[in-house]
Amino acid sequence: MPRVYLKTYGCQMNERDTEQVARMFTEGGYTLTKSEFDADAILINTCSVRDQAEQKALGKMGILGKQRRKRSHVVYGFMGCMAQSRGQELFEQIPHLDVVVGTQKYHKVFEHVDGILKQRLEARMDNPEFSLKGTSVCDTAEEVDSQNTIRDHLEKSQNSSAFVSIMQGCNMRCSFCIVPDTRGKERGRPIVDVVKEVEFLARQGVKEITLLGQIVNLYGRTEFPKIDGKSPFVQLLEAVHEVEGIERIRFTSPHPIGYRDDLVAAFTYLPKLMSHIHFPMQSGSDRILKAMRRPYKNEKFIEICEKMKAARPDLAITTDIIVGFPGETEEDFQATIDTVERLEFDNAFVFRYSKRKDTPAAEMEDQLPETVKEERNQRLLEVVNRLAKEKTSAIVGTVQKVFCEGASKNNPDTLSGRTPQNKIVIFEGDKERLTGEILEVKIESANDFTAYGTPVLVGV
Repeated sequence: MPRVYLKTYGCQMNERDTEQVARMFTEGGYTLTKSEFDADAILINTCSVRDQAEQKALGKMGILGKQRRKRSHVVYGFMGCMAQSRGQELFEQIPHLDVVVGTQKYHKVFEHVDGILKQRLEARMDNPEFSLKGTSVCDTAEEVDSQNTIRDHLEKSQNSSAFVSIMQGCNMRCSFCIVPDTRGKERGRPIVDVVKEVEFLARQGVKEITLLGQIVNLYGRTEFPKIDGKSPFVQLLEAVHEVEGIERIRFTSPHPIGYRDDLVAAFTYLPKLMSHIHFPMQSGSDRILKAMRRPYKNEKFIEICEKMKAARPDLAITTDIIVGFPGETEEDFQATIDTVERLEFDNAFVFRYSKRKDTPAAEMEDQLPETVKEERNQRLLEVVNRLAKEKTSAIVGTVQKVFCEGASKNNPDTLSGRTPQNKIVIFEGDKERLTGEILEVKIESANDFTAYGTPVLVGV
């Protein structure tokens, strides 16, 4: 039985896409392996949002290629955003590469890889010198309805959470972002199809789902009508909320331009919606937001956050921020710090601006030196970490309902879970019995981003 090794770089959407590919390989008779050293096919799902992610993927693939001397039949492939963006040129950078598959062709990955592998194995049986022969494949063309192909899941054993892709693409064209070019235009899946997928997951024991979209709250805006003043996204939330067995619903990531009052109101009457939103701000300066082509002002972003906190008082808000955008002055940067202090985010992912291929920001004047970007990055992180520590420390002494995700990554002898506010909690207990369960945990201590506690259930 052939083995496939899958490595993912990037966001939750990439993780979901990789799961779809993995399901197709298992259905095709392959075994998933955690070791690249015994794999017959090695695939890396790539990200292009930041240059660092691309360099990691290229470096990893370069190292993996050293195996070809010993295992000449192995098929090597890139898929995802970098594959979409760079296409044919990747074959020049990585000589041993066999397959490049773009973001609208995940459903074709198995067909391409399996075809090459079978051809090589058959040729090697006849004459070993032909084991490397096989046609390389570059498949990055657009495909109608590709958003509907990300719908299958691997069997869920204990970790009863799942990502559900509800749309692909983005129409916003932020000046720093390559995503509209790598994932195409917005296109949503029908509500009935998403609900069927969630129902299937619920029957498998899944209790928590995260709805995924590049701009998730703009789901269906060009395809489906509003009903009773509710956007298609709110209609979808209501429909998913009715699925028996699903106890927690999350979504990522929304955009201020589509964050209307109907979505704010949904948090007042849909209790399965968790008390956390990841809400990218990017900058606290109106001048920089305009240069970024973010069609809102800082006060509008603040207004939405304050409305959300009024609708759900225990809400936690996390965000994305870019520092060192072209032309960012000290005044602009200070406006970002001021907004972070005002809104008291529970956490923020801070990124130094990096040029992305074929984006308007890459050609802007006043590109900042890396020393300035790094200095601002560190200053902002100090503020973010201080606020995060205050937020996490505030739950010490309370009892939190924690969804147990399984063994902790840093210490497999302990368990890890998340509160409704998406805060990580570490505790001890029976992994086999508690993974996938929601239990009460008494919080006893905390650091910047992690709380530690003890389950209050008898016998845990």
